[in-house]
Amino acid sequence: MNTTQTEQRPEQSRESRSIAQKKLVTVATYNEMENLPDLVEHIFQVVPEVDVLVIDDNSPDGTGRWCDQQGAGERRLHCLHREGKLGLGTATIAGMKYGIEQGYEYVLNMDADFSHHPRYLPDLIAGMDPPDGPAVDVMIGSRYVPGGGVEGWPLHRKLMSRGVNFYARCLLGLKSRDCSGAFRCYRTELLGKLDFDAVRSRGYSFQEEILWHLKRLGARFGETPIVFADRQRGASKINSKEAVTALKIIFALGLRNVFGK
Repeated sequence: MNTTQTEQRPEQSRESRSIAQKKLVTVATYNEMENLPDLVEHIFQVVPEVDVLVIDDNSPDGTGRWCDQQGAGERRLHCLHREGKLGLGTATIAGMKYGIEQGYEYVLNMDADFSHHPRYLPDLIAGMDPPDGPAVDVMIGSRYVPGGGVEGWPLHRKLMSRGVNFYARCLLGLKSRDCSGAFRCYRTELLGKLDFDAVRSRGYSFQEEILWHLKRLGARFGETPIVFADRQRGASKINSKEAVTALKIIFALGLRNVFGK
């Protein structure tokens, strides 16, 4: 998808940004007015050095308008407006492209509903260049390493998530324990080498597919524990049709992984 045809890109001068501000937190939104103002406040409290980019899919509840109003007085907050619901994968790609174009060192991605709590952002950032280990290209906020976990999910959803991660690891040759979580920090130097037009996923299989593409580019992965909390406010965007589509895409990628096509 050519995102420049469907997005109103926020203005930002590279020269106007402080040299220290090299980290971008991206948040995809659709009707998140119940959560976004508190989320942005928490992000700036925990990591005041970051910029925040909201990618809004023309939310009827005014999420995008709120971002524009707040951004007028807060230089760290920016909003990218899209014409409608174009998929979580394309929103994440739009944020990555923005981070590359604007010269950020890291692009972090998180959900807007507090299922990914901002308190974990420092760990994601610190894990990219740890003092006692090798640097990584993608740091994953993981539910499935020691110290991580999930709150508020029924048993069937926990089993489904575990099953999808096992399925993706087997088919795509991924070693990360949490392949489906969206709470991540990416090194933009590697993202700049990625052919975004080759990414098929528009929905929830994007998380597994992007790891697979980055693995093929030689990416180094790390994981840091997080506790995922199910949303308390607003409506979930997950539906069964997207889940089935995700499984099909992962299977097709698995065939490519095996046969090299």
